[in-house]
Amino acid sequence: MESRIKIAGHPLHPILIVFPLGLLTAAVAFDITALVSSDNAWFHISFWIIAAGTLGGLIAALPGLVDWLAIPNNTRAKTIGLWHGGGNVVVVILFAISWFIRRDRAEVPSMGALVLSFAAILLALVTGWLGGELVDRLGVGIDNGAHLNAPSSLSGRPAGENEHQKPRAA
Repeated sequence: MESRIKIAGHPLHPILIVFPLGLLTAAVAFDITALVSSDNAWFHISFWIIAAGTLGGLIAALPGLVDWLAIPNNTRAKTIGLWHGGGNVVVVILFAISWFIRRDRAEVPSMGALVLSFAAILLALVTGWLGGELVDRLGVGIDNGAHLNAPSSLSGRPAGENEHQKPRAA
């Protein structure tokens, strides 16, 4: 099943998810660094990274939702997609709550704010695996006819065509 929203021939959702995933993971890493080093500046950096990652997660969700709506009903892919997308909404909400709790004292977050972030990143590991299941196992977002010698997505030729084939005369 091909993705519904593409840029330069590639699905937009997997392009966008790397930003919130990387930012939110970095925020947790910075929180851990702050705890280990007793340098509260890392907490302040984490606060702003959570804001950017949460916003990025909301943006990445839009093309993901469009692709999920295109998956046929009563399929394993539709169910896995629901768990993947729903779980990621929970991840974004947990980080948003953590950010909200931190807003008055970003340099010294409460234990509750930290627990929310840590729980969210653990959940993101599960939802990331589910996303991989959608693509690698169920073929969601994959061009029809994709193969190891498919032409470049920029060529305008269908994926099912062999890179070494000459275009057919019209």
